Amino acid sequence: MTQTERFQDLPLEEVIGDRFGRYSKYIIQDRALPDARDGLKPVQRRILYAMYKEGNTNDKAFRKSAKTVGNVIGNYHPHGDTSVYEAMVRLSQDWKIRHMLVEMHGNNGSMDGDSPAAMRYTEARLSAIAGELLRDIDKRTVEFIPNFDDSDMEPTVLPASFPNLLVNGSTGISAGYATDIPPHALHEVLDAVLMRMDKPNATVDELMTVIHGPDFPTGGIIQGVDGIKKAYETGRGKIVVRSKADVEPLKGGKEQIVITEIPFEVNKANMIKKIDDHRFDRKLEGISEVRDESDRTGLRIVIELKKDVDANGILNYLYKNTDLQVSYNFNMVAIYKRRPTMMTLQSMLDAYIDHRKEIVTKRSEYDLQKAKDRMHIVDGLMKALSILDKVIKTIRASKDKRDAKNNLISSFEFSEAQAEAIVSLQLYRLTNTDITELQNEAASLKKTIDELTGILTSATKLKNVIKKELSAVRKQFAEPRRSVIEEKIQEITITREVMIPSEDVIVTVTKEGYVKRTSPRSHAASNGQGFAMKDSDHLLYEGNLNTQNTILLFTSNGNFVYQPVNELPDIKWKDLGQHLSSIVQLEPNESILSVYPFENFDADASILTVSKQGMVKRSALQDYHVQRYSRTIKTMNLKKGDSMIFAGLVTDETELFIATNQAYGVRFPLDEVPITGLRTAGVKGVNLKDNDFAVSAIMLDAEEKQELVLVTNRGAAKKMKLQEFETGGRAKRGVVMLRELKANPHRVVAVVGTSGRGEEILIETAKGVRLTLAVNNLKPVDRYSNGSFVLDEGTDGTPVTVYRLEKKE
Repeated sequence: MTQTERFQDLPLEEVIGDRFGRYSKYIIQDRALPDARDGLKPVQRRILYAMYKEGNTNDKAFRKSAKTVGNVIGNYHPHGDTSVYEAMVRLSQDWKIRHMLVEMHGNNGSMDGDSPAAMRYTEARLSAIAGELLRDIDKRTVEFIPNFDDSDMEPTVLPASFPNLLVNGSTGISAGYATDIPPHALHEVLDAVLMRMDKPNATVDELMTVIHGPDFPTGGIIQGVDGIKKAYETGRGKIVVRSKADVEPLKGGKEQIVITEIPFEVNKANMIKKIDDHRFDRKLEGISEVRDESDRTGLRIVIELKKDVDANGILNYLYKNTDLQVSYNFNMVAIYKRRPTMMTLQSMLDAYIDHRKEIVTKRSEYDLQKAKDRMHIVDGLMKALSILDKVIKTIRASKDKRDAKNNLISSFEFSEAQAEAIVSLQLYRLTNTDITELQNEAASLKKTIDELTGILTSATKLKNVIKKELSAVRKQFAEPRRSVIEEKIQEITITREVMIPSEDVIVTVTKEGYVKRTSPRSHAASNGQGFAMKDSDHLLYEGNLNTQNTILLFTSNGNFVYQPVNELPDIKWKDLGQHLSSIVQLEPNESILSVYPFENFDADASILTVSKQGMVKRSALQDYHVQRYSRTIKTMNLKKGDSMIFAGLVTDETELFIATNQAYGVRFPLDEVPITGLRTAGVKGVNLKDNDFAVSAIMLDAEEKQELVLVTNRGAAKKMKLQEFETGGRAKRGVVMLRELKANPHRVVAVVGTSGRGEEILIETAKGVRLTLAVNNLKPVDRYSNGSFVLDEGTDGTPVTVYRLEKKE
């Protein structure tokens, strides 16, 4: 007979929705989420029950883990052996579980994330406290259901003599639900249960007088009582867990940070690597070495610091940027009445209390039935002993055991159970003393029956039994709290000074954009000679600075570069520096105009900038202190075709002098330039003729004696006194600085301000000729003079750039 294929035409979304719904229900109820009553996931419950049933308990020897895993898979949990073994190992890890439920011999992993040894190498047994979870399971206290192949029975929940869900916590991800319940101190949880039993409407505030908050197996410091309270009230809340760290002094003025406790579920090895990466990547300069000195006596991580470094500042940086401090988010979801439920502290305690009431009630019913059955037997034996001779005679006259029992029942009105006990009685028991023993047993049984009946009929007695048992567990297993709780979450502020050790360096910047910092040792070894630089380049800035300083580099495109000194490349004096474009991206035609160093940006000063089209602007120094500096930042909003020709730091200067290409000079007070934001264009500084443009700007201090050196495109130079130019207003044409020639007139290349203290002027021509001119060799002349030739335009080329070289002390 051929089998015909059957097709069902169903919408895909219905099929997938139905299948995924069933799968999700299974994952939620029977895999990833713990039960609110015993705090266990199914795989954990099955492991504990399998070990208990096989006699692998705390009072017996250890047994191979593989044997237990095989037993769990074969009888209760038809899944992969790896998942079962991993669950079993977790129950034995004292840094993951507050009170271990499994004791293990052998390598069961580590805080560094190391894998445990294979199950064939390790041995395990139930811990003493796990025995409390299983106590009375054989007294019909919990519901048993058939296992996956109906060959055995397994419990749906464990009796749980202590509230395991709160004590050991839980974590898991299912379909649409996740849970994160932190572990707590056993004695605090039991005190909360007792309080809730005495006062069923106890508030979270009242409960928190005994249960102060989570207690992680790894210790640490918990911050944020408000977050704990919110979690207990709603099921969700956030706390901060930070490592326990102490600062210890070392010889030679150094210090080290010693960490002895780390946050819960943080991988120690990864955390140490991350700390060391901050040192290696030079994000944190103050650390010289990171060592893991942990051994079997306890955890110890040592962070050795460089000399004169603020240890608390380094610690704050590490709290903020590594797993030395983490956030923990409560998400207290558990299976309650077969449904995933967001649990509050009260609902967790109530779920457990209700469970215990049910367990103790069922246990009492079981014990009561046992006591009554035994009482019935004892009554029969006592009656038999009182008529012993008749009983013996009846038994001797019987054909067999069954006949003897029937005769006893019909002759003396014994029950079936009593008759069975009498015919099974051994002869040595038939002594005169046994009647007293039976009478004592009867009295004891009567007392037990009365007690159990009282428990079953009185809610108060039931409550007292539960409280007494919880107190016994508390007395036996309570441990001191490991985590410290602090009320507020500490705000972490990090200053750059903390991250960067104070170190003196020499910073150099060349005109072509090569920057570096050099150690004083490298500078001294070269005796300050042989500075590496291209032949066409010259030194724009050299200064003795500190690694905690910052330099601002101003460019011709109206930008500035914010450059912390510690982030400059550390290069020897005799080696070429690194080009600025490899640190920040520059435009192809962008060049450096000036460099200024700063310890901080608090001074009451401003930055003045001047453009080729005669625009002038000022911005407050504080505006130049930026947080993000991976690219150039706008300092002057230039029009198309314009460029910046000058940037200067205004401190005591009171006036500005601007020189133009067609030999006009204008001098005006700086007060006429208002202070504006960084991205503004500024105001007009000079009124330019057509085809004219500004070439130089000089800030003047009226009280100082200053002179101006002018260089023309024909190679002439002259020195003028500042008094030649009167102070006028902003945006004027200015006065003429050269005598106008009809044929081949002089045009101004640059005007440089000098103080007459032995400076030199560097003139560079289009042909690459460089001439150093001592200012003192020039005699002052008036405004209308065209000066004297210092270069031959024909042979040396046209001067294109002019710089003042300050004489070093």
